[in-house]
Amino acid sequence: MSLRIGILGGTFDPVHNAHLAVAGAALRALGLGKIVWLPTGTPPYRPAPAAAAAHRVAMLRLAIEHEPRYAVDERELSAAASGYTYDSIKAMQQEAPQAQFTLLMGADQYEKRSTWHRWADLAKLCRIAVVARPGCRIDAGAQTLAMPPSDVSASVIRARIARGADVSGMVPAAVLGYIRDKGLYR
Repeated sequence: MSLRIGILGGTFDPVHNAHLAVAGAALRALGLGKIVWLPTGTPPYRPAPAAAAAHRVAMLRLAIEHEPRYAVDERELSAAASGYTYDSIKAMQQEAPQAQFTLLMGADQYEKRSTWHRWADLAKLCRIAVVARPGCRIDAGAQTLAMPPSDVSASVIRARIARGADVSGMVPAAVLGYIRDKGLYR
């Protein structure tokens, strides 16, 4: 039997408890043996992340350090990376041809999938599992990851930190300590 790997991509600016809830739910519900966290660099199709890649990776590593089935893949942070999910998953398949990959994506991104680079090819390359997000529609035929929708988002967290508001229930304690130590998002 091949290894079933979930791919969870994003800016993780910062990684938060809803990301961890999605990963945990995917492990259980989809029978995955591993989750690969794929932080994006500065793709041409969206605004640059607020925190530098090194900070985002450090926070991600702190958030997942106690779960041996989680790993960080930094390939999209390379200056030569295209920033396209299709290219990253294609490369992962070449590195692990025996693995079966499932891309985990929020319903907000699923709604925009037609704008993704090589979306039709990506959908043939790997399974897609969609996580509900408030206010977003998911097609009846899509594979969904059943979990309560969360309105926690990195943008809300960054805004709360900038105002000096508490985010302790939204991010892992180690991540919050890192944010405070480095003075991020102020």
